[in-house]
Amino acid sequence: MPENAPPSRKRPELEVHNDHPRNAETPPRLLRESFVTPTDSFYVRCHGGVPEVDPGRYRLTVSGLVENPLRLSLEDIRGLPKTETTATLYCAGNRRAELMDRKPIPGKVAWNVGAAGNARWGGVLLRDVLEEAGIKEEARHAAFTGLDRDVESGTGAPFGGSIPIERAVADRVLLAYEMNGRPLAPEHGFPLRVVVGGYVGARSVKWLSEVTLQTRPSGNHYQAVEYKLFPPHVTAENVDYSEGEMLDELPLNCVICTPQNGETVDRSPVTVRGYAVAGGDRRIGRVEVSTDGGRSWTVASLSEEGGPGTWLFWEISPELEPGPHEILTRAFDSGGGAQPASVEGVWNFLGYANNAWHRVRIEAVG
Repeated sequence: MPENAPPSRKRPELEVHNDHPRNAETPPRLLRESFVTPTDSFYVRCHGGVPEVDPGRYRLTVSGLVENPLRLSLEDIRGLPKTETTATLYCAGNRRAELMDRKPIPGKVAWNVGAAGNARWGGVLLRDVLEEAGIKEEARHAAFTGLDRDVESGTGAPFGGSIPIERAVADRVLLAYEMNGRPLAPEHGFPLRVVVGGYVGARSVKWLSEVTLQTRPSGNHYQAVEYKLFPPHVTAENVDYSEGEMLDELPLNCVICTPQNGETVDRSPVTVRGYAVAGGDRRIGRVEVSTDGGRSWTVASLSEEGGPGTWLFWEISPELEPGPHEILTRAFDSGGGAQPASVEGVWNFLGYANNAWHRVRIEAVG
């Protein structure tokens, strides 16, 4: 497949923000169709073109602070014990459009709530590969490098990032070659990608070419400069990128998928549905919904499916009087975490990690 060829077939409902690099999000209603997001409905996030990879010539290099550097073919990797896990990929810029409504964020994708998806991944534990290489005692981070070349920020360098070594050797961190029971689609990282549940999607590097163990986090542009969090007073004009907080675990988040903002509903009770996700190894403890702009709250019912590293579905069916209503939602996690109430406190000039209470305004009739 040539470098900039179009991705595989997706449902036409996906909202395409850019063609090159390809960035497309899933409409909220599609997100709630099934716990496991079908591949043709799964969002696409690229920083450059989709690289051409010959699976027969593909090699994964494992080097750095290891006892026995490795150079593995795809056949070698598939020969290791297979593991399957369900994990949610969640873009750090999801819900950026709400931040943009408060103040412009130039040059960034205006993601709504659909830069998220949950899939069944098949591959090998990263831990098994690292143990075969032999982890040196001084290793503190596992750095990943992809085969794609950055277009978005103009560096022309391969995309990359890293995670702490403790996470790298944990359960559910995969070198994945399958998505929903089939080989990875080109735009989802064929032939091999990292999948790190509970972390921002940027750390699940696609088209993986290198794993390097090192004492410090990755120096890649997308770890050292981009995908960092800054307080609201920092701007592009006064930023010191060395002071930013590297994004790693997902921020606790909760989203309304239906009804959608501006929708008119003609029945009561109104079924309100959404998803919630927690970072790291935490779980969603409860989801609360307000139909009166935050004056009172009701606990929503939670799906039985979902746990650490995956989203969880929630639902509630309140009775609404005719007229306008503002519906809000918020989540609490198993570690005692709660979401901030408004975007003012989480606004940042890069538009990352918006986890303020999600809200939609609707009109009830009849």
